[in-house]
Amino acid sequence: MRLSFEYGTRTIEFDVEYRKRKTMEIGIKPPDLVRVVAPIGYSEDFIIERVKSKASWIVQKLFELKEVECKDIKKEYVDGELFMYLGIDYPLQIVMDHHIKKPEVKIYEGKLYITTHTKDESILKKAMEQWYRDKTLEEVLERASYFQHFFTMKPLQIKVKEQKKRWASCSSKRVLLFNWRCIMAPTPILDYIVVHEMCHMLHMNHAKVFWDLVQSIIPDHKERKEWLKKYGRQMHL
Repeated sequence: MRLSFEYGTRTIEFDVEYRKRKTMEIGIKPPDLVRVVAPIGYSEDFIIERVKSKASWIVQKLFELKEVECKDIKKEYVDGELFMYLGIDYPLQIVMDHHIKKPEVKIYEGKLYITTHTKDESILKKAMEQWYRDKTLEEVLERASYFQHFFTMKPLQIKVKEQKKRWASCSSKRVLLFNWRCIMAPTPILDYIVVHEMCHMLHMNHAKVFWDLVQSIIPDHKERKEWLKKYGRQMHL
């Protein structure tokens, strides 16, 4: 069900989903979806008034998402272009070497180097993505090992793959899959993603008991989740 109300000169529309719960939740998902989860029995007028009371916050969040979206600019594989790794922007440095068969990527003295035999952008992008994949798996394995003492279960397997709409996932067989872009985030954000999925080994949904477990390990998980919402669109090649 979709409802709306006027706020200043704009119309704010939002989707409503009824569930068996005691409180109402208002959330915003990129790029501009306002979603409300309400207890069964709440009237439309009551829901509109409650959402209207949060109108200023909603407008601000929509503005922030739009601002981030505007910054989602295609990367160029030229000297000086910035690429994020563990929350730090590294300028690209291309080194031509016609003796190698395929591009090699490394970070050295504050720069991200691609030593390559070609300037073909598709080849450079493929090499860069593979480097990010390798680094993501390496770092996630290390962080999962670090947090393992909080859990009685262990991941059966940890993999890195392309996931356009998720940062990570956990299967019922305890196989953890991570988006290769995760390594672009600062370490505290990556830690939140890792812990989030490890908690799903015990609780496959997002019930209170799940979030209580996340909270016990990452007390500021809400702030870290908010960082992903705000800056996640900038984590691309």
